[in-house]
Amino acid sequence: MSTLLGLDIGSSSVITGILRGPKVVAESPRAFFRSRLTGAKVEVDPDELLGAIKIAIAGLGGRARQVDGIALATMSPAWVVMDRQGRALTPIVTHQDRRSVEFAHAIERRIGKARHLKLCGNRPFPGGISSTTWAWYKANQPARLKRADLVGHLNTFLHRQFTGARVTDPSNASFTGLYDTMGLSGWSAELCSNLGVSRALLPEVVDADRIGGAVTAAAAAKFGLRAGTPMMVGIMDGSAGMLLAGARPGQLFNVVGSTDVLALCTDRPKPHERLLTRALGVQGRWLQVSTIAAMASSIYWARDQFFPGMPLEDFRKEFRRLSKLGASAACGVEFEPYMAGERTSIEQRQGAFRQVTLATTKTHLLAAIMEGLTRASAERLPLLQATGTRLRRDVAVSGGSDRLDQLMHRDWPGQWTFRAVTDATMRGLGTMEMRDR
Repeated sequence: MSTLLGLDIGSSSVITGILRGPKVVAESPRAFFRSRLTGAKVEVDPDELLGAIKIAIAGLGGRARQVDGIALATMSPAWVVMDRQGRALTPIVTHQDRRSVEFAHAIERRIGKARHLKLCGNRPFPGGISSTTWAWYKANQPARLKRADLVGHLNTFLHRQFTGARVTDPSNASFTGLYDTMGLSGWSAELCSNLGVSRALLPEVVDADRIGGAVTAAAAAKFGLRAGTPMMVGIMDGSAGMLLAGARPGQLFNVVGSTDVLALCTDRPKPHERLLTRALGVQGRWLQVSTIAAMASSIYWARDQFFPGMPLEDFRKEFRRLSKLGASAACGVEFEPYMAGERTSIEQRQGAFRQVTLATTKTHLLAAIMEGLTRASAERLPLLQATGTRLRRDVAVSGGSDRLDQLMHRDWPGQWTFRAVTDATMRGLGTMEMRDR
């Protein structure tokens, strides 16, 4: 069995691990990097992220030099422009970025809403489909793009840094807004033409478990690796978790955390404007995804704003009590759960309370938040069922601290079985076997 170095790069931190199959033999402490929030812009400094990767690899104490290969999972989209040496010409623009609303509308007007959905599997959501970010840079910083040699997401950037290769995988390509997501046939000439970009600037699309390249001598010295170590192309973090869950058609995988992500694995994708549709990255399958952008973070916000002096254990008791009472605890107050917007909306929605009166208390507001989140969780199931893929009743669940998973699943209709999958992204990387191209 091969021994792999797993790199798990999320929206704020890096974890590295030594993997033998799905077993984590050793794992580094988290190495953090910052997202810069300036108005609607959300960016990561490329050098700071590379520094966090170096720290995380060092946290394994030299074991990274002894592996047979490297497996990579990244947040996505994380868009960046590179020069001929693979150096970043722009910050890394994350999926939280919302500067490109007007450009999203322009992309959709030119190609047509139905046509874009049919080809890409998604509407051009600002930041969430990175063609909108590319369009913003074309209009606002054209000089940077004139120096571009390669444009891609984070896994492409890391390959240029580690191996020199120009590759991406189908899961990341799906969120560029330029890939034939529904047909998995490669970059779409129609979508590229609509944006006015050359396909020569785009990486080669290769399945995530294929070897993209080998670590160069310079990268080995910089990051504490062994020169010549093969590195797989890499995959989106949610796809890695689905691989651990089984990745069978109909399988549901629910990440219950600051954001709640509910993904359905399918071999017959049916796009919907309220779902994110993308390639799994391997096996010729797809994921259809519904998210609640601020789930646990909405609960934590309520605690900070309404109960700042309450001990954590007392807050947890109150949370459990309100969960059992259900909607009656809110006394008619309603909550729209869009504190961090909505990933399937071009014009961003916002959170809101309704039916608030002078009799409303902070407890009513907390209960309303809980009920709004619970309702939103259950409302996703009909959307996924409408895709035509029969949902398996065995749901893999990752996260769920403070038993938030119990709240989010409380009102799901029908009978379900929930099984916990821990360390899902890292262990999911261990299920992949390196393949030559």
